[in-house]
Amino acid sequence: MIKFLDLQKINQQYADELKIATARVIDSGWYLLGNEVKSFENHLAEYIGVKHAIGVANGLDALRLILKAYIHMGIMQEGDEVIVPANTYIATLLAISDNRLKPVLVEPNLKTYNLDISLVEKHITPRTKAVLVVHLYGQVCWNEDLEEIARKYNLKVIEDNAQAIGGCYTKLNGNSVRSGALGDAAGFSFYPGKNLGALGDAGAVSTNDDELAATVRALGNYGSKEKYVNQYQGLNSRLDEIQAAILDVKLRYIDAENQRRREIAQYYCENIESEKIVLPSSRLVTYDLLHEKSHVWHLFVIRSEERNSLQKYLADNGIQTLIHYPIPPHKQVAYKELNDSVFPITEKIHNEVLSLPISPVMTESEIENVVDLLSEY
Repeated sequence: MIKFLDLQKINQQYADELKIATARVIDSGWYLLGNEVKSFENHLAEYIGVKHAIGVANGLDALRLILKAYIHMGIMQEGDEVIVPANTYIATLLAISDNRLKPVLVEPNLKTYNLDISLVEKHITPRTKAVLVVHLYGQVCWNEDLEEIARKYNLKVIEDNAQAIGGCYTKLNGNSVRSGALGDAAGFSFYPGKNLGALGDAGAVSTNDDELAATVRALGNYGSKEKYVNQYQGLNSRLDEIQAAILDVKLRYIDAENQRRREIAQYYCENIESEKIVLPSSRLVTYDLLHEKSHVWHLFVIRSEERNSLQKYLADNGIQTLIHYPIPPHKQVAYKELNDSVFPITEKIHNEVLSLPISPVMTESEIENVVDLLSEY
């Protein structure tokens, strides 16, 4: 069996370092808001290229806290609108609606699966206060048009960077900026299956905005900047010391692991040949995926009109695949008010996508096996 993602094997690479790190926390007697969190936050901020990184409990909370902070800062208020891609994991919408803001869904680009930025401006109203972009599957969603729209309408741009840590966008002036440093703020998830994965739930917020950083940090600690003094009606959403220590170890290896993912993606794109399979559109742009830093290949997603039978065929031949995601947010029971909405591109994507195994610990024979079986389909 070729596992979709062999987490045990991934973490085994660093087992000795992880055990030392966790033992250090256990022996310290200090388990929340200590030196391990400070160290990881500093290293993460330096890696991303921002002034502030704030550890939180998970990726959903990261986005929730950013929006909640903007409300407390007077930048947003209940009922304001946030533009968001229709093609995303439901957590992106949950962060918006949890703050009593209104998600405004916009179709993705069928080639990239990311938000179609060319459609954003037509959805802006006087109540629009932000655009929440999602770097889906590990591919950075950004361009200068988005920056211009944000300036023109005085919008905040928030990044859902749960899937794309380490990705970069090269601006027209030649400057390369990491995802998480492109917008006004970004939310990270360190769920175990992410490219940078904890051994449990964990997340972070990144920003260059001093006021936002201080507000997020307080909101995630019961609304308190000073113990027992509560400035806000906050949450309990803190990164713990053990997860911070683990993430600090694994952060050292993220670039190498992302590069290995690029190598696998390159091999897949060059060698999978089937008229019934649509490969990621990066193949249409360049075969040189090894040097394309805008994609970290958190997921390698193909499409097929015969998705279900293809998945069964692969399972029957010992290859585990997953569907990210079978039901789009606007068709979920949780969002009944959106159920009658029609987003044909989003629905096509969710009906056809299939995620192949891709991870830095896959062997050459496993990669070749995946390619051979798909080419024979």
